[in-house]
Amino acid sequence: MPPIVSFIGWHNSGKTTLASQVVRHLHNRGYTVAVIKSTKEHNIDCDQEGTDTEIYRRNGAAGVMLVAPDQMLIRTPSQEKNLPALVHRYFADVDIVIAEGFKHARRIAKVEVNRGEEKELLRDQVTGVIAVATDRRLVGDYVFRLDESRELADFLEKRFLAGEKVVPERVSLLVDGKKIILKDFVQDILANTVSGLVSSLKVTDKPDTIELRIQFGKDIRNPADRMEKK
Repeated sequence: MPPIVSFIGWHNSGKTTLASQVVRHLHNRGYTVAVIKSTKEHNIDCDQEGTDTEIYRRNGAAGVMLVAPDQMLIRTPSQEKNLPALVHRYFADVDIVIAEGFKHARRIAKVEVNRGEEKELLRDQVTGVIAVATDRRLVGDYVFRLDESRELADFLEKRFLAGEKVVPERVSLLVDGKKIILKDFVQDILANTVSGLVSSLKVTDKPDTIELRIQFGKDIRNPADRMEKK
């Protein structure tokens, strides 16, 4: 899974402005960057009235995906705010994910954006803050001015992207939205077992990627049971 860095801060602190500038710098250096933003606002309408996606949504579609030659857009009810799970499902193949918000996410590196002397620092309240961008007079390591987006991009590149590129995991596993770390030999066992089963189905000779989702619960039934009742 790619590294995740979330920009956190109080309302109107300049998180979006600074984060988007950092995204531009990293993109210009050849990195693929994805963005995930969290918001407290409700009833945000991203679909313009009369569009196909808005018509489907208005008629009760639980989720709508638009696939175009140049992009793919997905709209679905929010089921969770587990940042690593979102990255794992949608952005596993990018170089880095820049998030905005998620200040209480555990084990996530964070950059705090703080504007104005009257606002207390979040780094004293949450975990994972690795740098602060502010217009205050702070003393310490990894403190940046609000106009130092290039220097902040340098810092993130050196910390998360420089050096030998991380080899993607052969097998990644999420259980109830939580990323499970698997040792190499466990990845090999799972990969070879599932690959063998797929090969026996004669679906394809040499699959590049196999995606498997398993659900448990009283409402989950075996398709064979439904066939027997017909």
